[in-house]
Amino acid sequence: MGNIDVTGYLERLGLGAEPPGPAALRRLHAAHVERVPYEPLEIQLGRPTPLDPAASAARILRGRGGYCYHLNGAFSALLRALGYQVTRHLGGVQGGQGDAPNVDRNHLALTVTGLPEDPSASWLVDVGLGDGIHEPLPLREGTYVQGPHTYRLRPSEVAPGGWRFEHDPSGSFAGFDFAPGPAEMADFAEKHGWLSTAPESGFVRVCVLQRRDATGVDTLRARTLNRHGAKEVIESPEDWWTAAADVFGITPAQFTTEERELLWRKVVAQHEAHTSGDPVVAV
Repeated sequence: MGNIDVTGYLERLGLGAEPPGPAALRRLHAAHVERVPYEPLEIQLGRPTPLDPAASAARILRGRGGYCYHLNGAFSALLRALGYQVTRHLGGVQGGQGDAPNVDRNHLALTVTGLPEDPSASWLVDVGLGDGIHEPLPLREGTYVQGPHTYRLRPSEVAPGGWRFEHDPSGSFAGFDFAPGPAEMADFAEKHGWLSTAPESGFVRVCVLQRRDATGVDTLRARTLNRHGAKEVIESPEDWWTAAADVFGITPAQFTTEERELLWRKVVAQHEAHTSGDPVVAV
């Protein structure tokens, strides 16, 4: 795996380099979820993406984002380059409240340990969930409030020694579990391939852009722009790309005319399928 451009990455986040610590980690995490969007546009365009964190970081530096493997993969590489002790973990996100907890590798989870102020403490770090946490959570059982969301952490029942994160009931997913041991990026390759190409994959079935800030989450699901119930159906491709740029930082100049037209056709079809009653579900 290649090296990442640490200086460029920090500039993308609007931050300078500073020694590892809880406050510095919070700044890095918050800036990442605020500035780097959760987005599956490469999947919608039918282009495979590598798992290499250096490749993901390079795409982030070009003004793009990704989903958990890309975002948490790149962020973990940045943290390591800055001197943090980061562990990647096998995780499993459950989309609905009725879905059984699991660790099926559809999520890359991260923890940070060994911070100078409290070397024995562990932190849950996750910039790859779209409407997930805004700042790191101390990895201990309890309830945590960030903006409009209330989260719960507790020991996992399906991954002994691991942990379970329960999302706010208003969130886009129910929660996730992760195993205690370290994982390698190659451990996610098979699941990444399925999520990127399978007709049943939520990333294939619907285009969802998300961006988290201190007070909430912006979501563009197909043609519907939504911030906590304040919804707007976008009527034209020009308005769609304006929202992509203004809200999520994804500018149309990064795509060819043919790609922009293809993406608009897809989100129109997805919106029509949803309004006609076809269950379109995003993972």
